[in-house]
Amino acid sequence: MEKKQIQLSVPNLNMDIVDNLRECIETGWISTGGRFITEFEQKIAKYVGLKDAVSAQSGTAGLHVALRILGVKSGEEVIVPTLTFVAAVNPVKYLGAEPIFMDCDDSLCMDAVKLEKFCREECELDEKGLVNKKTGKRVAVIIVVHIFGNLAKMEQVMDIAAKYRLKVLEDATEALGSYYTTGRYAGKFSGTISDMGVYSFNANKIITTGGGGMIVSNNQDYLDQARYLTITAKNTTPEDALYFVHGEVGYNYRMLNLQAALGVSQMDQLESFIQTKMSNYELYKKELSDVNGITILPFESGIRANHWFYSLYIDENGFGESRDDLMHRLIDRGIQCRPIWKLIHILDPYKDAQSYQVEKAIDYADHILNVPCSTNLSAEDVKYVCEQIKLR
Repeated sequence: MEKKQIQLSVPNLNMDIVDNLRECIETGWISTGGRFITEFEQKIAKYVGLKDAVSAQSGTAGLHVALRILGVKSGEEVIVPTLTFVAAVNPVKYLGAEPIFMDCDDSLCMDAVKLEKFCREECELDEKGLVNKKTGKRVAVIIVVHIFGNLAKMEQVMDIAAKYRLKVLEDATEALGSYYTTGRYAGKFSGTISDMGVYSFNANKIITTGGGGMIVSNNQDYLDQARYLTITAKNTTPEDALYFVHGEVGYNYRMLNLQAALGVSQMDQLESFIQTKMSNYELYKKELSDVNGITILPFESGIRANHWFYSLYIDENGFGESRDDLMHRLIDRGIQCRPIWKLIHILDPYKDAQSYQVEKAIDYADHILNVPCSTNLSAEDVKYVCEQIKLR
């Protein structure tokens, strides 16, 4: 069989984008100003059912700004998942705060049961808010990450946040297009339920601007603050703008018009990309259904997931080959695949941080393999990957 080269998750761009890029070049609007920035923000806001959105340089930049707006201060604490990409946690440290690492459930998202137990048993409420009994520090925010397009149990999370006077930030960087179909939040998209949400348009995401992110919220004051902080907190009255008056310490975090020009075109294809993701997921599921020791992880019921990443759980005893051995064999056959991230609470920058009853995340970190899932992946490609998995 001819050896193929199949990447894990690559951009799906077409030549429709060229006209937008040509306009940027011909008009000179290639940097942090231009009509495509506003148009892209409006398209995202309309798609997820909000009135406004604020673009940013990256998803990480968006999370940083959002945490600052939500009031996280140096010496405070933020509850975060350990099973996620490190960029979801690093902004906590940017602000001088400390993370508390939480376990996942079978959705790979934060375990809401353990979250409530931690708040109830390890903390106490006083006039400052929720205080960690172990450290004496105020717990300010919960960062919930919607892993691989799955959705966390936001009904429980929001109830916990209300009970313990916590803000909630949704890292929806992997979940643009995922929404709830049942329950209290039926029809609500990822990122739109909590105090603030953030999307990412990195090259491997379901739509891309090469880099870039988007901040969303139902609170217009939060968005106004975000727009201000991402333009280095430059005052916008004509007189202040003319003389470069900056009201506070801000960030050079604006998206480029060139990036937004890509995003405007990509948004028109988002739903078709999701349909492709869903079809290929079902094909993987069918092709691997009779393979002992391999399970493709399901997406939660009660949601329409964007099916961004496909995760295989490899049981070495049943399959006869370890996750890492399979991974390297596939890579040798030209198939790019990756383990899930190393748990953040064991990384050197965070090994002294507090973690709480992390168990399930350890098992998933040891056994998950992510396989190719690009939106330009053909059915033939999926079958090739599955054939190579079966060839032991």
